[in-house]
Amino acid sequence: MAEDTDAAEGVSLADREDLVAYARRMAPDDLAPGTSGNLSVRRGELMAITPSGMPYERMTPADICLVRTSDAALLSGPRPSTETPMHLAMYQASHAAAIVHTHSPFVVALSTVLDELPAIHYAMADLGGPVRVAPYIRFGTDRLAASAAAALAGRSAVILRNHGALTCGPTLTRAYERARTLEWLARVYWYARLAGTPQTLSESALTEVSDAVRALRYGEAVAPDGTGQGGQA
Repeated sequence: MAEDTDAAEGVSLADREDLVAYARRMAPDDLAPGTSGNLSVRRGELMAITPSGMPYERMTPADICLVRTSDAALLSGPRPSTETPMHLAMYQASHAAAIVHTHSPFVVALSTVLDELPAIHYAMADLGGPVRVAPYIRFGTDRLAASAAAALAGRSAVILRNHGALTCGPTLTRAYERARTLEWLARVYWYARLAGTPQTLSESALTEVSDAVRALRYGEAVAPDGTGQGGQA
């Protein structure tokens, strides 16, 4: 990918291309139907976010919107996602550099009956623990943004009641993989409930997993000399 960056913007062409590439994966990965869902990355005082109402298959890097994080001013691009306030609130409440908002089916289904998705698998450790379900508030509002940001505290994922979910991370790749993990966990929990009462993992068990991931560099490609090769736990 090209690495050209507009110094005044701080958002590279690679950032725009990545947003388009992951946006086009949303429907095939069953994370968001149609034009629903949205993705963004933060670069300094700027946020690059997918536009509102545009089919992902038609989207190009030039369609990515640039928004100033301090005052939500649109600097370039068409109309940004209606969930721009929620992305901005998430960035203000965390150190995340990327956010993915999904409408995946098992997450949405469970959002209607749960107040929290429990830790049914150790993969939940990467999300920070059991995922809270924020109260229903209409999309695109500052109230929803504030509610979602509050429920995100100490986590890298939050579920929105009767709506969807958001995941965040230090990179767009990590945020997107967390969205896929969250949907997988929701599906596993759904099937476990059909079979009986699921056993869940304690906070200490999840902490042990997180410690082991760091110590063992779990999921990271490591060269014979012990240096990392760019993988992620």
